Amino acid sequence: MTGSRRIRLIAAGPLAGLALLGAALGPTAAEASSPLGRTAAEASSPTPATSVRDSRAAQAVVQTEVLSAGAALEIAEAAMQEAARQKQRVTVVIVDRSGATRLVVKGDGAGPQTEESARRKAFTAVSFGRATSELAKGLNGGGPTIADIPGTLFLGGGVPVTSGGAPVAGVGVGGAPSGDLDEAIARAGLKAVADRLR
Repeated sequence: MTGSRRIRLIAAGPLAGLALLGAALGPTAAEASSPLGRTAAEASSPTPATSVRDSRAAQAVVQTEVLSAGAALEIAEAAMQEAARQKQRVTVVIVDRSGATRLVVKGDGAGPQTEESARRKAFTAVSFGRATSELAKGLNGGGPTIADIPGTLFLGGGVPVTSGGAPVAGVGVGGAPSGDLDEAIARAGLKAVADRLR
């Protein structure tokens, strides 16, 4: 290899590197003229990335199903009637899909802890879309579990309200001496509107 050739390779090396760097960082002229930074041929055929980008742009606002205030009141009233029938002093809490409290009914004589336990049961039921009694069966020790998630409570008494197969709210009952009684009361409340849930 001659000295002049070596100089040319060294000189060409950084230039080639700059060309590669430019190709990696910047669009080509054809890509720059394309509205999405792609060549005309690529722009004419949709790709999964384009479809995702287009669908995100089209869905800037989404509609979500919510439990009506009237239905929440009916659930709470039916639950409190069942609690009275069973001679239980409970609190009923209903939360929406995001876990925000929609309604609290604290029965006469219900203890101070009942509101928080009912709220956490309702939150847990809507978060996982299953009754808290079912979720509790799946817990086991030996390491972190879903029970470590803040705000959850895996005692019976929380049931999801579902519409179209998805949870839209959660009903939690706290105050009876067992989770089974709390859940029976919550389910009695849910039964009041079950035929009108889509």
